[in-house]
Amino acid sequence: MKDYLTFFHESYGRIMEGEVRRDEFLDAFYETFVSRSPEIAAKFARTDMQRQKEMLYQSLRHMLLFSVERRASEELRRTAERHSRSQINVEPRLYDIWLDSLIETAQQFDTFFSEEVELAWRVVLAPGIAYMKFKYDKPAGEFRFVNAGFRS
Repeated sequence: MKDYLTFFHESYGRIMEGEVRRDEFLDAFYETFVSRSPEIAAKFARTDMQRQKEMLYQSLRHMLLFSVERRASEELRRTAERHSRSQINVEPRLYDIWLDSLIETAQQFDTFFSEEVELAWRVVLAPGIAYMKFKYDKPAGEFRFVNAGFRS
């Protein structure tokens, strides 16, 4: 049996193969996402969508990396800071709508989409989404671990 990371990679690869297909997927995702609520639509009203699609593509890569390495890249850290309450104010509840919209769009573009593939998308992206939600109310800057005196 394949692991969820493999299911995700295979699905993601089928969806993102070729620049034209990737662009179609990202267009379809944003159509789905902004249609979910007037609040979401308002957040994108004055957005350069070509630039936004490229940023989403890069962010997905960094979220995948976070899922594997369990540490935030500088890009993911900056993205979380930008989406925080103090900047563009993307409320944590909107990430669930974002993920559902992403999965709905993936289902349209991946001919081998299944419940197992859906779960893989959810499992792989969950750590990055948790990071984004966590950083919403945190001050800007890097999160530091404090040595609590534990010894290995």
